[in-house]
Amino acid sequence: MAEPVRVRRLTDQEGQQLLRIVRRGSTSSVRYRRAMMLLASAGGNRVPVIAQLVQADEDTVRDVIHRFNEIGLACLDPRWAGGRPRQLSPDDEGFVVQMATTRPTKLGQPFTRWSLRKLVAYLRKVHGRVIRIGRETLRVLLARRGVTFQRTKTWKESPDPEREAKLDRIEEVLDRFPDRAFAFDEFGPLGIRPTAGSGWATRKHPDRVPATYHRTHGVRYFHGCHSVGDDRLWGVNHRRKGAANTLAALKSIRAARPDGAPIYVILDNLSAHKGTDIRGWAKKNKVELCFTPTYASWANPIEAHFGPLRQFTIRQLPPPQPHRADPGVARLPALAQRQHPPPRRPGRRT
Repeated sequence: MAEPVRVRRLTDQEGQQLLRIVRRGSTSSVRYRRAMMLLASAGGNRVPVIAQLVQADEDTVRDVIHRFNEIGLACLDPRWAGGRPRQLSPDDEGFVVQMATTRPTKLGQPFTRWSLRKLVAYLRKVHGRVIRIGRETLRVLLARRGVTFQRTKTWKESPDPEREAKLDRIEEVLDRFPDRAFAFDEFGPLGIRPTAGSGWATRKHPDRVPATYHRTHGVRYFHGCHSVGDDRLWGVNHRRKGAANTLAALKSIRAARPDGAPIYVILDNLSAHKGTDIRGWAKKNKVELCFTPTYASWANPIEAHFGPLRQFTIRQLPPPQPHRADPGVARLPALAQRQHPPPRRPGRRT
């Protein structure tokens, strides 16, 4: 007859630890139940009694007791086997991610984006490689690989055939001649009106800028010039773009270096920047015009300065003074047209 399964003799430390776990109960349910099994077995209880006490299978009780006899109290923390074996290899997971990030139209499917249901159905009928995966497993896999459902963005690619040559020339000018390199661009249109900005204020008491009802001042364009070597920005406001205003700005740049040495001006590939008068003046005054490629205005150094100019200078400006025009041309809003009540006469009852 086989001997009954029972824990070995506990040490004082082991017995106190098990008793502390059972009395306090402030641990995980797995540790609590296993500690109760060991403590009950140490008290002389047989396996069927312990199984009924903790509402577990008798084989589970025997496994815990055998495990304690081998490794001690470390058996209280189970090491799960990991569940179901992996059905997808690393290569299969990579293939799933590749399919998820590929446009369905490129794979011959009559829709523009994947849903989990459609992707699962497609993976099950891929020719030469059938992958069976559930929707929830697919979602977890994509999240683990950093693939999320996002809105499609648009962008412009430069069709300029001289794109690389222009970018190389701009980089060469900025590296070799920073003291004689300048940048020019228009900034606008700028509405002459108060623009809501941001700033520090007491909670729920933001700084307020008066609103305007009419735009009687028109718009302006800031023709900005930037000296790369001196890190200096200047410019002038005009009502519109044009070759004449561009030429005036270029002349101010040439005046900043009156020594007659060649200078280099980086500017956008705009028609108002390439007129015959501008090219003739540039050739005569030793000014090389370095045009950025089409759809690549980011290569212009002045673009980085327009952001702070908008954020810290233009936004949250005080409103301009009211434009005093002909009352028949520009009228005040109805609320502002209300007349103040006449003063009361003494002795008159109202």
